[in-house]
Amino acid sequence: MAGPPSRHSFPSVPGEPRVRRLGVGSSSSGDRPLRAQVIVALVCAAMLIAVPLYLWRKPSTRTTPGQPVASGSSSAGAQALPKAPAAAAASAAAPPRLTLGAVQKVRCGATPSATQNEGTLCDTLGPFEEALKKAVLSSEDCAPKAKVKGSINYVLTVDFVHKKLHVFPGASGDWHGKVARRATTCVNNAVKIADWNVPHQYRYYAIAVLATYAGPPGSDIPPAAPATSGAPPAPAGPSLPTFE
Repeated sequence: MAGPPSRHSFPSVPGEPRVRRLGVGSSSSGDRPLRAQVIVALVCAAMLIAVPLYLWRKPSTRTTPGQPVASGSSSAGAQALPKAPAAAAASAAAPPRLTLGAVQKVRCGATPSATQNEGTLCDTLGPFEEALKKAVLSSEDCAPKAKVKGSINYVLTVDFVHKKLHVFPGASGDWHGKVARRATTCVNNAVKIADWNVPHQYRYYAIAVLATYAGPPGSDIPPAAPATSGAPPAPAGPSLPTFE
């Protein structure tokens, strides 16, 4: 019995690549150039993104024309300069318009007409002194709006018998007359005493405080002193209390 016919083998030609049954040539040799192109494309894309980012975030070393570059020593010296203290700025502020002197004891005695005791012999009335200063400060707007510096001597009389207070302008101030009476009227209405049970030696007292009002800036320059005949002027003191 005859067998299947034998296949004929074809001899390969030298120098010619061997042909596979399912395809011609090798697929791996064709994929290698494609992979290389993809890698090169990715590298180029990364460089195109990285270079602009680097140039954008790079700090600039350019200086403004005409402006010198400060050295390390000069900048350190500028930082080492002490700052101006706050006290210097406060001293440059405008002074307050109203300043009060110390409360003076003028007179004291047993009756309104017999107040012969001088201030050094009078006892201190602390609550009344504080009430007088508080009333003067709260009545600052009633003072004259003069163009020069001036003062008013506020005299407070205290009558413990009738529990009465009265304020009037004394002779020691610079301002008198209508403008001074207007200011003392405001102070007289503002002075208040909550408790008259204050230890005291006499029935009638007169105390005074000198209030100085500053004028506009530059008005503190004192005027020229008038010519005198050679005799010293008599010192002015607070006027005597009237207890009216």
